[in-house]
Amino acid sequence: MPAAAAESVSIPGPGGVALRGLLVRPAGGAPGIPVVALHGCGGLGGPGTPPSLPAREADWAARLSALGHPVLFPDSFGSRGVTQVCSGGEKGILPETTRRADAHAAAAWAGAQPWAAPGGAFLMGWSHGGSTALTAIAAPVPPGLLRGAVALYPGCARPGQPPPPWRPAAPVLMLLGGADDWTPSGPCRLAAERARPAPVELVEYPGAAHGFDQPAMPPRTLSGLDMTARGDGTARMGTDEAARADALRRVPAFLAAHGGPDRRD
Repeated sequence: MPAAAAESVSIPGPGGVALRGLLVRPAGGAPGIPVVALHGCGGLGGPGTPPSLPAREADWAARLSALGHPVLFPDSFGSRGVTQVCSGGEKGILPETTRRADAHAAAAWAGAQPWAAPGGAFLMGWSHGGSTALTAIAAPVPPGLLRGAVALYPGCARPGQPPPPWRPAAPVLMLLGGADDWTPSGPCRLAAERARPAPVELVEYPGAAHGFDQPAMPPRTLSGLDMTARGDGTARMGTDEAARADALRRVPAFLAAHGGPDRRD
């Protein structure tokens, strides 16, 4: 899928923070239902450099915008002078607090733009951003703000802890790697089983590691990471072609089932 052109935007964030962001809009100019896309722990580029979309995010943005969705990437890290939180601690930028507030602020800003169809936005996130999508969809959520959330290989609990109580306010799709040793699937399965009242669809891909939807990433082992399943700072990551193909089919189907780019509320 060809890379989509992204424009820089500034989003009024929580506590007076100006969130820098990237926006990919569909061709043709018709309003569409926004997808607020939440980056992983690697961020969108460090402070002092313009934000840019990694290959995974650029690929999804091109695909979703081709379906009529404006795709908005708020930058939680670079906006606060932080490059990444994969190692060295989260620096207070947690999915359940700061990033949840960022996601809500981005969805509210998107909903007020002329390129947005009414009725609220979807959230979509990867890894640390997937965790953010799950916390941001948890009740309470302002009415009309969010239609649903997609979380790819999120972390659903801190290492050694059970998942906290979770009540999603709108439908959720979780896509998990069965062989993920960075954000293991077990806590997410437990969280989904306990979730009430909104429906949670969970798909686990046997043998798939973290980052299974990456476009053409050979398997690799990362080191020096925080909060890995074994506690040794290492985790495998790379494309799983079968899991990627299913995710590329399943995410658009979820968006269409719960709003879709042509729905008008």
